[in-house]
Amino acid sequence: MSSRRALHFVFKIGNRTETAKFYRNVLGMKFLRHEEFEEGCKAACNGPYDGKWSKSMVGYGPEDNHFVVELTYNYGLGFYKIGNDFHGITIKSNRILENVRKTNTTNTVKDDITTIESPDGYRFHIVPGNVPNDADPVQSVQLGSSNLEKTIDYWKRLLGMQIYSQTEKSVVLGYADDQCKLEFFDLGVPIDHATAFGRVAFSCPRDQLPCIEQTIKDANEKILTPLVSLDTPGKATVEVVILADPDGHEICFVGNEAFRELSQVDSKADALLDEAVQADKSDEWFARHNKSKASA
Repeated sequence: MSSRRALHFVFKIGNRTETAKFYRNVLGMKFLRHEEFEEGCKAACNGPYDGKWSKSMVGYGPEDNHFVVELTYNYGLGFYKIGNDFHGITIKSNRILENVRKTNTTNTVKDDITTIESPDGYRFHIVPGNVPNDADPVQSVQLGSSNLEKTIDYWKRLLGMQIYSQTEKSVVLGYADDQCKLEFFDLGVPIDHATAFGRVAFSCPRDQLPCIEQTIKDANEKILTPLVSLDTPGKATVEVVILADPDGHEICFVGNEAFRELSQVDSKADALLDEAVQADKSDEWFARHNKSKASA
């Protein structure tokens, strides 16, 4: 299924100021797009919230050929509980390791892999080395599985991924050699997504979306959001279908043709994010009153 592409993973964040510093100064990523919304997303992109929220895309290059991170911020919410569903994103980069040293970022090292955490507690595993100039340094997303056999069956048979490697307790799957992979670890216990639960997104030709939806229906698996159109003010309208695998990991498939138009890098992304943060003032207000934002 080389016509399908791994696009991004969605994190909910509670502090945009510290988060922006981490992605810019430690991970060395660039903000690619930033959008503000007055009400919740029809496909629950920001979680089960109806209020004002923002979306920032950040990564090492355009989403056409890089796997990026989507940061969703719900105004007024400052903390999300992390479950056992997400285990990290692996990135190959000597530059990040140097940034970790320069910024004195807290880290742990095991088997030559350095693990760091974002301000919201999401883990990143940094592998020493570098990739060619235009290649994507993001290697894989690690997720938990309660039953590896069921996980493999779903992602391989129903979603068309191929197995890249497999052990008794883990499997690596993907759509192409040069794309970010998914690595599942068999935890042997139920998967708890808590309130920080993320979502992994893929693109495919638009005409595959109804087929994907029907395949999941026929298999009696979960469809969280049936095929729907999502509007972004002033930008392309995209069609998506949102699924959930046997462990409840959320999966978004989006029509590639419109998404390529929507996902163009915006040179104003940094400025738009900084303006939104300055206009928010909520972190400042809560700090001044010695209070904490609400927890999800």
